[in-house]
Amino acid sequence: MAIRYPNGKKHTYPARLNQSEKPLKDTTFSNRGMTLEEDINTTNSYYLNRGIAVIHKKPVPIQIVRVDYPVRSAAVIKEAYFRQASTTDYNGVYKGKYIDFEAKETKIASSFPLKNFHEHQISHMKQVESHGGIAFVIIRFSQLDELFFLPFQVLYTFWCRMIEGGRKSIAKKELISCGTPLKLGLSPRIPYLDAVESIYF
Repeated sequence: MAIRYPNGKKHTYPARLNQSEKPLKDTTFSNRGMTLEEDINTTNSYYLNRGIAVIHKKPVPIQIVRVDYPVRSAAVIKEAYFRQASTTDYNGVYKGKYIDFEAKETKIASSFPLKNFHEHQISHMKQVESHGGIAFVIIRFSQLDELFFLPFQVLYTFWCRMIEGGRKSIAKKELISCGTPLKLGLSPRIPYLDAVESIYF
């Protein structure tokens, strides 16, 4: 299926591994092969089912252009466009406060590239905070399954440093110093609301 952005550019998907290539073996007991998105979705279900918070992944705004009907009971989307640039991954409500956040992963072990964020996402989170909401990011270093909670205001400091000609990434030691580490668990999977509670409440 071809999905295009509003400017007509095709959306590209990550290349699949060749048969000769093998994925990195999962060396941690906690990960069990789950992606960051799956972990957060599982966490959000835990929070929802226990009446703790209502937080969901935002749907991607897609305009369907061409659909094939191989049989009457099955429609296959062949071409679609992103109607607009997406903002952040998740939003919802916790203790009467609007929550809005982005989740990102990197395979780089020593730093997190700021190019993983888009300018419109930074602008969106800045607007959220200007209206009294809570904005933050969850960053995962996939090789070692290290997770960090970073408030938007801290992320914005690093973003401004890059815009002013400084470093284009956040060093791991900076995340350790300025962020809050998150430990993978079972219930909830990623207890990010613990960080929200300690920082904002």
